[in-house]
Amino acid sequence: MTIRYCITILFLLAACKKENAIKPQMKPLMEAIYASGFVVAQDEYQVFSQVDGSLADKLVKDGEEVKQGQALFIIEGDQQSSRYQLAKENYDMAVRNAGNDSPILRELGAAVASAKTKMSFDSLNAIRYSNLLKSNATSQVDFDRMKLTYENSKNDFILQKSRYQKTKNQLYLELQNAKSQLQISNDERGRYTVRSEVNGKVFKTMKEKGELIRRNEAIAVVGQDNTFYLQLSIDELDVHRVKPGQEVLVKIDAYPDKIFKASVTKIYSMVNAQQQSLRVDAYFKETLPGSFSGLAVEANIVIQQKEKAMVIPKAALLAGDSVLIKTENGEKKRKVTLGIETLDEVEIVSGLDSSSQLLVNR
Repeated sequence: MTIRYCITILFLLAACKKENAIKPQMKPLMEAIYASGFVVAQDEYQVFSQVDGSLADKLVKDGEEVKQGQALFIIEGDQQSSRYQLAKENYDMAVRNAGNDSPILRELGAAVASAKTKMSFDSLNAIRYSNLLKSNATSQVDFDRMKLTYENSKNDFILQKSRYQKTKNQLYLELQNAKSQLQISNDERGRYTVRSEVNGKVFKTMKEKGELIRRNEAIAVVGQDNTFYLQLSIDELDVHRVKPGQEVLVKIDAYPDKIFKASVTKIYSMVNAQQQSLRVDAYFKETLPGSFSGLAVEANIVIQQKEKAMVIPKAALLAGDSVLIKTENGEKKRKVTLGIETLDEVEIVSGLDSSSQLLVNR
């Protein structure tokens, strides 16, 4: 009884296994690569603080329109302000020291004038003693002594004049250096006023008035509000199939009843090792209904498509790109050439016709 029971079960199972005959269908077919990503504003960037400090004033709100160069935030920092003040004091002192009425130059100028006066006096005495020597009214020793006095006065005048010019040049260089340091400090102080780099919109601010801010900390996101593009991620296995110019069909969660069209514009060379994905940028062919950055999207990058293709289910495909067809003489295995493939269907380029009957095990 047990053996007969088992045979009965096997017969019933075999009877349940049916082969259904289907025919290829002529229909539009599209092969696409799945991608996911976000909507991003053109020229979108994060605004970073260049200094440590606190937010003294917040001049914009989230969603506010801004112009290029418009002030967004004012940041205060005691350290940079002290450096600017010191540089300003050094510059003011350098200006006073390098001026014509500078106490240093006046003192050196007076020394030059005194040396010149003495040189002129000793020059006259040297000439007088020369004339006296010619008339034997003085001795050679007195003449030589007066001549040496004149030479010393002349050298002292040259020395004082050289010292004056050297000091003047040094003060001028110190003035230029102080001016440069003041400009640098002023530029640093200018970084306290954070300005927009583009005409657009403030999509997000991360700080409120009075909060502490560290150097290189992001404090806002700004970008154009009239042009958007897609930052997409695709599987690294599909990298070789994506090319610029390919059409992208986009589904945005915020607009569930519409399919947007875009075009691939840039394929990046660096693969994200953690996610095993590659970034692809695509630009919309139409205007979005709203100005929102960061919207999540799902997209299909169209690799190839046909308006009329011979299509069969993938379930009918056997190993080795062949199918099982029904003929007058029974079942027959036939080799086929494949074209476009989707998750569930495949195009038959050759090997079948529209009247072929395929056997599919179910």
